[in-house]
Amino acid sequence: MKSVLDAPFFVLTIALASPAADWPQWQGPDRTNVSKETGLLKSWPEGGPTLLWTFTKAGIGYSAPAIVGDRFYTMGARGESEFVIVLDVRTGKELWAKPIGPTFTFKDNQWGDGPRSTPTIDGDKIYALGAQGELVCIDIDSGKILWQHNLYKDYDGWVMDKWGEPKVGWGYCEGPLVDGDQVVVTPGGDKGLLIAFNKQTGEEIWRSKDAKGKAPYSSIIATEMGGVRQYIQAMDKGLVGVAAKDGRLLWHYKKEFTDMAINTPIVHDKQVFVTAGWNQGCYLIRPPSGDKTSEVVKVYEKKYSNEEGGVVLVGEHLYGYFDNKGWVCLKFSDGEEIWSEKTKLGKG
Repeated sequence: MKSVLDAPFFVLTIALASPAADWPQWQGPDRTNVSKETGLLKSWPEGGPTLLWTFTKAGIGYSAPAIVGDRFYTMGARGESEFVIVLDVRTGKELWAKPIGPTFTFKDNQWGDGPRSTPTIDGDKIYALGAQGELVCIDIDSGKILWQHNLYKDYDGWVMDKWGEPKVGWGYCEGPLVDGDQVVVTPGGDKGLLIAFNKQTGEEIWRSKDAKGKAPYSSIIATEMGGVRQYIQAMDKGLVGVAAKDGRLLWHYKKEFTDMAINTPIVHDKQVFVTAGWNQGCYLIRPPSGDKTSEVVKVYEKKYSNEEGGVVLVGEHLYGYFDNKGWVCLKFSDGEEIWSEKTKLGKG
């Protein structure tokens, strides 16, 4: 088993003027990757920040942390199993760890084993998706699994698989989306791209049967356009919006991803920005308004490709590392390059 990310978590004191805001899921409360906290330091104190604790049993994998109140949630593989791990954020003490399924790996895997997603915290429950397709709902205090599905076995899931294991690809990577009374994930496959479950019982509510394609490595974004609540997700055949109420297809921007689609879409000003690495570029689209069936408008397409580091929207500008471009600031509305820097900092 390859242990490429068998690294400890370190927690440093940065600012203690006020309690930290919660970060309950992938990319934060609203999945924009932008923190609303204020008062952060703009430079380190002499000697650096104070180390509070180090946790050395995080296991292997690619999971990011979710933090709510005084608890720190993550996922990691220990031996043959993937675990949801809960720590006391003040001390680094492990409160409990729950195995949810077998550790992800496959023959000739060169890119690292273990879970690839970040758990989602909602009230007294944790929703987590293992790389082998195990979707679990866990009691936040006891660690008891309340309900569980396997996206591969139970729902004929199919993950983008170029160069990877057929149908399995590099495993499920998304952070489950909790929206209202339902939790939504992307099994992919011929039976429908997205599926929604009752978050309390795990009962299936709907599957997006008219939106079909292989699941990407990105996470779903929830938004409203023209008064219609919808979920936006990438796939191997482009980008789709489905109705949050019943999963029906609202629109489909057709674009063949010749390689992996990894970055989570960015929604702003009723438009959607998507980028993918390996020279697949970036594009901004304007979906149809409301519940009407009409064509998606492509606002622009540019040769800026971000592999897996992600792009952040701050105000009206996008920031990220793009292949062969370095760190770049783009104007969201028209893709104009404001500045770029290739020499001072590597990709990330």
